[in-house]
Amino acid sequence: MEYFLNDLQKTVKEMARAIAEEKILPVRAELDESEEFPWIIMQYLADTDLFRVFVPEEYGGLGGGCLELCLVTEELSRVCSGVGVSYADNALGTFTLLGYGSEEQKRKYLPDVASGRRLTAFAVTEAEAGSDIGAIKTTATRTDVGYVINGTKQFITNGGEAEIYTIIVLTDKEKGPRGASAFLVEKGTPGFSFGRKEKKMGIRTSATRELIFEDCLVPAENIIGREGMGFIMTMRLFDLSRPGIGAQAVGVAQGALEAAVGYAKKRIQFGHPIISFQAVQHMLANMATDVEAARALVYAAARTVDSGAKNVALESAMAKVFASDVAMRVTTDAVQIFGGVGYMRDYPVEKMMRDAKITQIYEGTNQVLRSVIASELRKKKVF
Repeated sequence: MEYFLNDLQKTVKEMARAIAEEKILPVRAELDESEEFPWIIMQYLADTDLFRVFVPEEYGGLGGGCLELCLVTEELSRVCSGVGVSYADNALGTFTLLGYGSEEQKRKYLPDVASGRRLTAFAVTEAEAGSDIGAIKTTATRTDVGYVINGTKQFITNGGEAEIYTIIVLTDKEKGPRGASAFLVEKGTPGFSFGRKEKKMGIRTSATRELIFEDCLVPAENIIGREGMGFIMTMRLFDLSRPGIGAQAVGVAQGALEAAVGYAKKRIQFGHPIISFQAVQHMLANMATDVEAARALVYAAARTVDSGAKNVALESAMAKVFASDVAMRVTTDAVQIFGGVGYMRDYPVEKMMRDAKITQIYEGTNQVLRSVIASELRKKKVF
């Protein structure tokens, strides 16, 4: 369908698709099996300036926003969702700096992010703080020479690979969530180390690790904004980033749809291609309609984010919930259309099904986000 993209948006979408087809597709299965971080792909993305799309021009970026980020993420995820999230997480690790960082912080870090020289990551999740991020325990204690951080973050995307981390910790334990603050911590800082790389069901090429802080001293100038703003920053961040998860889901669903249509045209049963059977036709029709509806919702939510609207929680949550549910349905149906071979690793749809599941879980489970949607609806006086 026509989504009236501007020249920049068309260009980045085409470039991302070319990289996905030419560079990712030939190594997709190998990356999934080896669980190796896709550094070579990240370099291709850097060389084609795709890390610049979500960074303002004054810091070396292209001046795009959420929609441009979604377009790139969707095209990468259409071939490999693990590569897509490895790319997209750089925006997650950067948005808080963009929105609340000082001019000095932006000039220090953003040019390296835009060029792809240094990857970023965002860390809030802990063993007892998943959906309930107000339950974080990691602390930052103020001293004469900076802040001393102690604690552990869990399930951090790009963990161990990224060079720059935005972390949410408690600077005042007595205030609970209102005592949370955001800090920039660089890889290699004494007292900052990494746990093992997690073994995951899907998105295996993406790195997921623990972050461990043991008397880790960071300069006072590394705080983003002021003390006590961390919880608000995190809520705002997820409102901005959830369309990106929706785009990841749309991408993997689109890839599964294309694979299913291609296979249905070639697979002969009872003397005919299975695409000639009404049962399969209806499955494909539903899959295609769902994918297009999810894409439209994600793009609309991204445009709302880019408009500067103050509250995008409703649109953002809807886009993530709907698109991720679509991704799970479509990839499951794709495996069904493939039949027995769809369950085998020789074909890509079993990977797509595994990759789709995480989109219903991270950056807010779909169950929690349905409560967010309902809460926003209660606030609305009229439609």
